[in-house]
Amino acid sequence: MAGLQPRSALSVPFSLSSAFRNLSLTASKRSFSTTLATQKTKQLPDYIPPYPYGPNYVYKQSNSGLYGGAMIQFGNKISKGRNEGKTRRFWKPNVRRKKIYSEALEEWLFIKVTRKALRTIRKSGGLDNYLLDDRPGRVKELGVFGWQLRWKVMQTEKIQEQFRQERKRLGLPEPPSFEEWVAQKEAEIKAQAEDLTNITEITKPTYNEKQY
Repeated sequence: MAGLQPRSALSVPFSLSSAFRNLSLTASKRSFSTTLATQKTKQLPDYIPPYPYGPNYVYKQSNSGLYGGAMIQFGNKISKGRNEGKTRRFWKPNVRRKKIYSEALEEWLFIKVTRKALRTIRKSGGLDNYLLDDRPGRVKELGVFGWQLRWKVMQTEKIQEQFRQERKRLGLPEPPSFEEWVAQKEAEIKAQAEDLTNITEITKPTYNEKQY
């Protein structure tokens, strides 16, 4: 027939083997990331001590504010009908962006904070008292953001003076300055290196007095 085209001219493959020949079952790797910058895990700078409990990988949003340990809650929504059907749902923490004053830093801070953490801050007597509490439960609910803010508050002159008064009251010695600490560490490293290189005492021959 004049209107028909030959098989070789058709773009459709003539067999199933040739149709699935170019398909691949392995997923190709993407050269980009769809994760937003605010959703990435927060990392502390090198000059800040590491957070003992680590960042929150389950609810990453809590690493950017004072959430007081609050996370997304999951449960069921039960209908009031005859069947009492259940529908899965979730509850997000009540997060607000509040303006809180820090007496140690002497400035207003705009912080993402939950209602639970805000009540605890007010009961503690302010943001500084909330951050400086050294109980394990309080340190755990601070998160990475609260741990970094706690370090900034502790470096202020006002808090350092409180620490000096506390050490004086307890009769504790003053800690060495940064320069003294560095000199002490360098002396320890130098002594260890000399002990490793000086093998005179280790290789000194021993004589049995009974044989001579």
